[in-house]
Amino acid sequence: MADSYQPIEGGGSLVIAWQIKNKKVLIVGGGNVAAQRIVSVKIGDAQVTLVAPSDGLHPEVRQRIEHGEVVWLDRTFQDKDVEGMDMVLTALDDHDESLRIGHLCRQQRIPVNVADVPDMCDFYFMSQHRDGPLQISVSTNGRGPKLANMIRTTMAQALPPNAGDMVYYMGELRAKVRQWEPKIDQSAKRMGWVTKVCEAWGLDGMARWTEAAAKDSTLIDTLQPYFDSNQIPTLDMVLPQV
Repeated sequence: MADSYQPIEGGGSLVIAWQIKNKKVLIVGGGNVAAQRIVSVKIGDAQVTLVAPSDGLHPEVRQRIEHGEVVWLDRTFQDKDVEGMDMVLTALDDHDESLRIGHLCRQQRIPVNVADVPDMCDFYFMSQHRDGPLQISVSTNGRGPKLANMIRTTMAQALPPNAGDMVYYMGELRAKVRQWEPKIDQSAKRMGWVTKVCEAWGLDGMARWTEAAAKDSTLIDTLQPYFDSNQIPTLDMVLPQV
């Protein structure tokens, strides 16, 4: 029998959304790259410790310290700093020290990212577009960061201007559906109905519905009869007539 499935192409990464809320993250270094790393992990509500001497701190890093967004150790790295950490990020100009810290973390089975050394990274930072609850990331697996940034920009420009709001209100709709039908054994109905609504309305239709829902919070509740009867309404059936 002929093969039914496409062969798997290796050489990529496992692209996941890593939940790091309240996880302990260590950043070693205080320059521009460290500033970028602080933003990336604080978006995920991590507890960040920064190790770097005061001399040479990037202005943004200094501001994050002054605003209490990170815990700052005003000195160079010490091996004990990795103890108890869930993740370590090095952002140093000292290549040899970065590699040493990377090997130290691997010995202790702590996920580590060594800036500009792909082979020593357990994970990569992707070029990211953020709009409220919407996050879109592009990875080139460490091969072309600038190209990833260009691709991400192109993708973001193709989105409806209220894409972030669209994701928010879709979450609100899903929460309502769970209220309308809370039984666990009805999860297939819930997910199936929401999926069919998205497919029927399309991205542009969802954007129009979101714009209307933002003006009238009761609009979501008007969908309950359609859900109860497992009917997929058209936009004309649910949008206010003007």
